[in-house]
Amino acid sequence: MEQTKYQQGMDKLMEYTATTGSTHLKIADELKYIAPDVSRYIIEFAYGEIYSRSGLTNQQRALVTVASLITQGSEPQLELHINTALTSGITAEEIVETITQLIPYTGFPRVLNALSVAQKVFKDREITVEVSKVEQ
Repeated sequence: MEQTKYQQGMDKLMEYTATTGSTHLKIADELKYIAPDVSRYIIEFAYGEIYSRSGLTNQQRALVTVASLITQGSEPQLELHINTALTSGITAEEIVETITQLIPYTGFPRVLNALSVAQKVFKDREITVEVSKVEQ
């Protein structure tokens, strides 16, 4: 029997969902009283259609999403997607390097905001970041 897009989306979403921190499931629960269809759209379309495509790994999709949210200045959604990136196997160092890579493209203010969000997520998940420095 073929999976529904909703079930396909839920299966894919669970690959990105940790048991702690900000999750899409928490967002879905918060939307059920005001806009339950938005939650269904996220699961069916974003995860059932887009995230379920072949061609990119979960980790690649997570980094693309994090970078896009940074360039948009979407900090509330960024917190969620830094969590999903970590759950997908991206390291804290890779997230910091991805954020740093965006300085010439999006500017220091958005990068500083993103680093603040990342720092909060790392603290919440008790993750220590190995700091790299440029040689002077």
